[in-house]
Amino acid sequence: MKAYLFFKFKEGTTPEQIKKIEDAFSALPSKIEQIKGYEWGLNNSPEGLNKGFTHAFFLTFENEEDRAIYLPHPDHKAFGAVLTPYLEDVFVVDYWTQE
Repeated sequence: MKAYLFFKFKEGTTPEQIKKIEDAFSALPSKIEQIKGYEWGLNNSPEGLNKGFTHAFFLTFENEEDRAIYLPHPDHKAFGAVLTPYLEDVFVVDYWTQE
């Protein structure tokens, strides 16, 4: 199972605050064993179609049960507390890869 998360930050969010969020999210795979794969990056599309979403995060889980453990996990909830004050919007897509 794959999960893509896209973040759009509130106007006025500083680079230091965004770095804190990036670091906090990047720490989750070492805290939550159900995360089997993790990567992230910044939008760099020249098309201008990102609608203000600047950050993309990609998580991999072995199955839906692992995702179900991740969602209410205390470390995931703690990350949410770091993120929420600065988050303008989030877009999430969970899916199974089609063969």
